[in-house]
Amino acid sequence: MSRAAIIAAYERAYTRHPDRDSTTERVLTETVRGVLAEAGLGPEDVDGLGVASFTLAPDHAIDLAWRLGLRLRWIMDDPNGGASALNLLQHAIHAVESGAARTVVLVAGDHFDKATFSELTANYNRATAEALTPVGVTGPNALFAMLTQRHMAAYGLSEKDYAQVPLSQRWWASRNPKAVYRERLALDDYLRAPVVAAPLRRFDCVPVVTGGDAVVVTAGATAAGATAGPRVHVRAFAAAHNHDGQEGDGLRTGLHTVADDLWASSARQPGDVDLACVYDDYPVMVLAQLHDLGLLPDGDLDRFLHERLAIDRWPLNPSGGQLSAGQAGAAGGMHGLVEAVTQLLGRAGDRQVHGARHAVVSGYGMVVYRYGACANAVILEGVLR
Repeated sequence: MSRAAIIAAYERAYTRHPDRDSTTERVLTETVRGVLAEAGLGPEDVDGLGVASFTLAPDHAIDLAWRLGLRLRWIMDDPNGGASALNLLQHAIHAVESGAARTVVLVAGDHFDKATFSELTANYNRATAEALTPVGVTGPNALFAMLTQRHMAAYGLSEKDYAQVPLSQRWWASRNPKAVYRERLALDDYLRAPVVAAPLRRFDCVPVVTGGDAVVVTAGATAAGATAGPRVHVRAFAAAHNHDGQEGDGLRTGLHTVADDLWASSARQPGDVDLACVYDDYPVMVLAQLHDLGLLPDGDLDRFLHERLAIDRWPLNPSGGQLSAGQAGAAGGMHGLVEAVTQLLGRAGDRQVHGARHAVVSGYGMVVYRYGACANAVILEGVLR
């Protein structure tokens, strides 16, 4: 288990309609200040910074550090979308354990208006700009609609089955004051929603928002001095980049190649986790990652969806996930980490998972021609004092 600790997590409230003077720089600055206040630290205590953002450009982490007044020994940008937060966490843990930095802030977020988001989806990467945008594929909805069709055929599922993911997560979101969408969602509401790209309906697709997320990673002594209380440790980390990202059928992520090592390194089993925060851009990807991580041991998706989620309220993305809280660009990859840390620190309020001690968090991102090319996961353990 890592000697470094995550001592604080913070989410700047997401919004569908940002203020006119909102900028990505402002969003990230406010998010850093928020997480430092949560940790009881000041800018003078920080000597490491990791940043993930699609829209901070042309600025980078060093520009943000200058504007925040930080004096750093360690700095990192990560551009890998939904996998960026856990990438940053892995490097920050190594930095703190090696002595390269003492206290690292990891922050992710974006400001989006209509024009900014259109530019991003049309020019996400060279493959998108050259091969997809010219034929009218603007954004991932159509790609993941086709993947959902394939998944439906492979597992014999229907729209009512996939609906259980957003319905369950909306139930949790109703307890999260920071979620953009908190109104209870019934199956009839889901089925009446417009079809975006068959079989995907409105509630299957993440709403684009503006917002930011951050965590503080620090050495043990600083953690004790800063909080004199709970902290979260990383038990194990695993990543698989470009595994089946383009060549496979999309029904498995790279996580299936590293899951066994992840659990072995953590000295824990899937049945030991108290909650899971998996990257949820679409319900089909939630199910794919849960399967790859061994969290569906009997492979019975029908029972998982209609019993474990709908009846037992197993805590899958108890923030409401991106499907209800929103996807704030690169912050989408940090959202699940912030929720897991908040739960393990016992600070989740009305949605607190009783006795939560272990959590699994996954990241998934960087769609190239068809599917995400990056996947990673971490096993976290909370220590309460």
